Amino acid sequence: MNKQTESIDELRIDRSELEQGRAAGRGLALLAALAVVLAGAGYWFAIGRVPRVRTAVARDAAPAGSSRTVLNASGYVLARRQATVSSKVTGKVVEVLIEEGMKVEENQILARLDDSNVQASLKLAEAQLAAARAALGETRARLELADKELGRFTHLAKENISSAADLDHAQAEAKSLQARLQLQELEASVAERQVALWLQQLEDTVIRAPFGGIAVSKNAQPGEMISPVSAGGGFTRTGIGTVVDMRSLEIEVDVNESYLHRVRSGQPVEATLDAYPDWRIPSRVLAIIPTADRQKSTVKVRVKFDQLDPRILPDMGVKVAFQGGAEDEAAERAVLIPEVAARKEGGRTVALTVKDGRVSVRPITTGPLKSGAITVTSGLKAGESVIIEGPATLAEGSRVRSKSDQP
Repeated sequence: MNKQTESIDELRIDRSELEQGRAAGRGLALLAALAVVLAGAGYWFAIGRVPRVRTAVARDAAPAGSSRTVLNASGYVLARRQATVSSKVTGKVVEVLIEEGMKVEENQILARLDDSNVQASLKLAEAQLAAARAALGETRARLELADKELGRFTHLAKENISSAADLDHAQAEAKSLQARLQLQELEASVAERQVALWLQQLEDTVIRAPFGGIAVSKNAQPGEMISPVSAGGGFTRTGIGTVVDMRSLEIEVDVNESYLHRVRSGQPVEATLDAYPDWRIPSRVLAIIPTADRQKSTVKVRVKFDQLDPRILPDMGVKVAFQGGAEDEAAERAVLIPEVAARKEGGRTVALTVKDGRVSVRPITTGPLKSGAITVTSGLKAGESVIIEGPATLAEGSRVRSKSDQP
């Protein structure tokens, strides 16, 4: 082969290597596309496994510019003056003059007991008093005569007309009658006190109201036995009825020790009766009882109504909202969330919040319901998102996809 032919062969392109490079490029492109497809499939699979939930935003319970609630509590309406009226003696009821709901005045007769035995004993005591007084009159008359006789014998003894024995006899008679008079005066006094005793027992058969108020119960009927102490057998009543002074109604609530610093004497309070949930009753803290319950870790607080109303009744359930001002800036503000957002878990109330796609379990303290929303006094802040609809298996740290639903 000549040199010219070799030069031409050197200039010829080797197409086998080019074909191998093209095949390798197509393989890499295919692998890259397959990786993208697998990654997309994994992403969509992972997204499909993340549960979807509906959320609502916690909103401030107090409107702007209004008094701020610093603490919520619940309690009952109580009467400071309430009495189950009974008798001082055991006896049979012959008349009951009250009915439930009746208004009574102080010292008004509520019932009467059988007084026949007391009347008989009173008549006997009065007869004994009359006899004692009659004997007292006789002794006084005889003492007056004895004093005169003593005077005459004394004068005659000075004149040596009568003997000393006669004078001694007259003196003894006068002193004897004087002693008898004193004894009979004491006996008459005892008889008078005996009459007074039976008169008091006669008065005790009449049962009167200790103060004015409303009769809320009637516990005895004519013919039943009543006693100031409980008797065996279950057939003896211990009271005629219960009278409540409606002017003494107030609220008693238990406040946890941890929140006692938010309560002060004279603090304004907004009370809401369970029977009238839309009625806000202006009230005020009357007193903080200076002792704690070690079992419940609570302190009793008395709350006084600013103005009483006939709709307020004893033993009604009531919820109170202690109002705060500038001095309570550090207190946590109450918020409202939908009622379905509050869940029971392990004996406590919790709400599930969502932030950055993660679930957080928050213990909360709840207050009264307001138009389908529940008041949360601690555990949440306004603006946080709470789950109102989602799987029951959600737990701390679960990933979720949320859809906001303004409450």
